Amino acid sequence: MKFEKDVDVITRINECYSRMSKGKKSIAQYICDHYEQAVFMTAAEVGKMVGMSESTVVRFAMSLGYEGYPEFQKSLSVWVSDKFGSVEKVGRKFGKSNEGEILSTILQSDMANIEHTINNIDVAAFKTAVDIILKARTVYIVGLRSCEPLADFLHFYLNIIRGNNILIRTTSVSEMFEQMIRINDRDCIIGISFPRYSMRTLKCLEFANDRNAKVITITDSVHSPMNLYSSCNLLAKSEMASIVDSLVAPLSVINALVVALCMKRPNEVAADLKMLEETWNNYQVYLNDEIDFASDAPMIGYPLGKKKDEEVAKEDF
Repeated sequence: MKFEKDVDVITRINECYSRMSKGKKSIAQYICDHYEQAVFMTAAEVGKMVGMSESTVVRFAMSLGYEGYPEFQKSLSVWVSDKFGSVEKVGRKFGKSNEGEILSTILQSDMANIEHTINNIDVAAFKTAVDIILKARTVYIVGLRSCEPLADFLHFYLNIIRGNNILIRTTSVSEMFEQMIRINDRDCIIGISFPRYSMRTLKCLEFANDRNAKVITITDSVHSPMNLYSSCNLLAKSEMASIVDSLVAPLSVINALVVALCMKRPNEVAADLKMLEETWNNYQVYLNDEIDFASDAPMIGYPLGKKKDEEVAKEDF
């Protein structure tokens, strides 16, 4: 496959991944997960790590548009240097800014990401995602690295809206597959990933697709490798203003997804919430965990009403 010279190595891997053989996919996964080590390794050393021959690693490099492994390794070195140079870039951008200017710049950047998402998200895909989630027997959710909080958030609210939700939480690809071993055409998986994309998340989506499950992605672009196996794509702008991923727009899309799901089954959600509230009260879940200053109810250890200190003191005798 031919690429422009300025296309980085990870983008090339993502673009070619769906057409790779099983062996080349293993090499791609190793490179993406261990780039700090791979950048210093020879083709023979990479091959040994993944159980492939040196010639297979060389062919892998050439399939990405490089003349050979040395050119591939040089491109990987440039990508790694650029990644770890992010701190210096932030310094150049914000070095002379005070805290107020930094705050304003980041908030404005997040607002721009949300506005871009509003103008470009596919409403039909959003509706399809809602229908898929409601009809699925089991919903699997995967989001790794910086996307893990988004997956946690979505999983928390899906448990209120419907049952049978599984949050895939592990650092091992083999363990991820173990958690998905029963996935089939009656289920769906929601994959959340933004640059730099997670190869482990992509492998989960590929496995789900092979088992004929519906695949929903929450990602940043039509060019995202996460879209290779998806039934519908929810795109949210996540352009980084610094070394921190801007996940404000993706979180807003997840909020909208949760609300839309609630509106599709309001009676069931209301009943579940009522039961939860009764359970919390019966088992005193929040009595010592939350403070409600607007309530007239007494806090544990404090007297009821607005008694004077003297009256409280008398009651102690």
